[in-house]
Amino acid sequence: MVPNSYPAAQHVMVLYTGGTIGMQASANGLAPASGFEARMREYLHSQPDVVVPQWRFREMSPLIDSANMSPTYWQQLREAVVDAVDVQGCDSVLILHGTDTLAYSAAAMSFQLLGLNAPVVFTGSMLPAGVTDSDAWENLSGALVALGHGLAPGVHLYFHGELLDPTHCAKVRSFGRHPFKRLERQGGGVKATSLPAQLNYNQSKQLAKVAVLPLFPGIGAEQLDGVLNSGIQALVLECYGSGTGPSDNPEFLAALERARDKGVVVVAVTQCHEGGVELDVYEAGSRLRGVGVLSGGGMTREAALGKLHGLLGAGLDTSEVRRLVELDLCGELV
Repeated sequence: MVPNSYPAAQHVMVLYTGGTIGMQASANGLAPASGFEARMREYLHSQPDVVVPQWRFREMSPLIDSANMSPTYWQQLREAVVDAVDVQGCDSVLILHGTDTLAYSAAAMSFQLLGLNAPVVFTGSMLPAGVTDSDAWENLSGALVALGHGLAPGVHLYFHGELLDPTHCAKVRSFGRHPFKRLERQGGGVKATSLPAQLNYNQSKQLAKVAVLPLFPGIGAEQLDGVLNSGIQALVLECYGSGTGPSDNPEFLAALERARDKGVVVVAVTQCHEGGVELDVYEAGSRLRGVGVLSGGGMTREAALGKLHGLLGAGLDTSEVRRLVELDLCGELV
């Protein structure tokens, strides 16, 4: 990104979902708490050297620990972003979110908000605002300052002075100031030349049912069938290496074939932190391709999950979903 190559934010909507950043002590430990807007204003007023854009504040309901994040809440977030930009006239959005599922939500919003001509930034903190050595205010003010300098339209993840593409990163640490890391994934896809109108951010979205299943030594058709027969529309299958699985197990392959025939979309991603899926490199991968498994290329688990929710939630038919899975929509495959 070239600094200042995009318009500086003038009117920011801050969406507060809860999370550690605003938590306060309760009888059962730290819990999401209301009243963060006043604390935010007090802090920024005490820092006259920190120049941030004008902002307004919306407290989402309910406030949650991000361990309780769900696709239903993603829909609320999408609607809140659309309202902020298209109805209230804000030119950017800052979402305060707990860190445990922040990468999932930011990746999901990358697909829920395709076509939005405004930057959306996710941030949060590892320690609550106000406690010793908290990272809350530095992340919040840093994200606002970044918006004030100008960011590209689309979804960003800001943490400890670093801007990350949410379709390429994951939470890799449960402590410290650098919990998020860009995963060096490979296996690029061809850029989609055009997108169906249903994928545009201002089109209503449905809830989809998507699951994630990691492969492990000993996994069999009974475990796979248990997930595939649970009513899901799609499955992110976390494979070994470049996209291999138990290809010498005919029952396992038959379960995948039945899923394809029922219209369940199965997408392979790698369990590795680096690299990506190339299903035709090994026989164990090409057999997966032969029973209908699609290549997720270098997509992270978070990106693949969010992409499937976006495609299925748009109401696209199965053949179109399968086509678009392997095309790059917003940088997730580059």
